Amino acid sequence: MSIEVETKDCTALSDAEMAEMADLAADCASRYEIGLLSKQADEWVLVTLVRDGTKLKGYSFSTLERIGGTPSVLLGLACIARSSKRDTVLRQLMSECFRRALMAFPDEDVLIGGRLVDESGFEAFRSLQGIVPRPGHKASGEERAWGRRLAKRFGFDNGDYDDRNFVARGDGQFPLALDHESPRPEQADPDVRALFDPVDSARGDALITFGWAMAEDLLKYG
Repeated sequence: MSIEVETKDCTALSDAEMAEMADLAADCASRYEIGLLSKQADEWVLVTLVRDGTKLKGYSFSTLERIGGTPSVLLGLACIARSSKRDTVLRQLMSECFRRALMAFPDEDVLIGGRLVDESGFEAFRSLQGIVPRPGHKASGEERAWGRRLAKRFGFDNGDYDDRNFVARGDGQFPLALDHESPRPEQADPDVRALFDPVDSARGDALITFGWAMAEDLLKYG
């Protein structure tokens, strides 16, 4: 079966689709429930659904906006089924994100930001430029300021965000982040894994992560 991707307004999500999303998450680490997903649909603008044939294999909430004049795509809660095609599903979710960025902000570099829980989620950002945080890179003052802007946009107070480590403190629940598990965790870069050392998974922390989709790179998604 072929992979199909659909993006639509969150207001257009049906009860049946919401139930599918909850059923998918029930078999993942996040276990996002339908009540939480319904609240996310109220808070975000777009939802992307990835299907393999008729079966839902992944989804993400997102919004396209300008933050201080900078074109941005923010990724909210997202979940990828633990199937053999999970890498393909993740690529399709991000390709759709880039396509939307091109449509909304033609001829502009676009900031892509989200929350990650471990090194598996870092795979979603690997095609971006200037990823922050990243191994061997000391964040500049402006990059730390971007982390604070994103943390605030994601609803964190200053006291719940460490702008040196880019860690948003959790509340004991799985964070509203990208829930993806690499099929080959043993191949993860140890330097990338080290970025998540300050992340307390039991507390529900998340790593605020962002990078740039350059205008010339986005053209291939047209």
